[in-house]
Amino acid sequence: MKTIATLIFVLFIGVAAQAQTATVEVKVDAVEMTSSKETIVNEVNAEKNTEIARLYRRSNSRVKKALSFTTKRNRSKKA
Repeated sequence: MKTIATLIFVLFIGVAAQAQTATVEVKVDAVEMTSSKETIVNEVNAEKNTEIARLYRRSNSRVKKALSFTTKRNRSKKA
């Protein structure tokens, strides 16, 4: 009984959703474009900037050192 009621409910929702299709007329305004035969030349000046990027062997050495600190409570206790 529950499955039949669910099936009827789903079919009812589907039919109601399809009945809601409202067609709206969209008016499109035509835009007239005129073509011109002008050429635009952009000059690009390439400047040579020599920049030096430093390369370190250990990129996160300071961060790793700061995160790997030990305290007295971290040490293992001897019996």
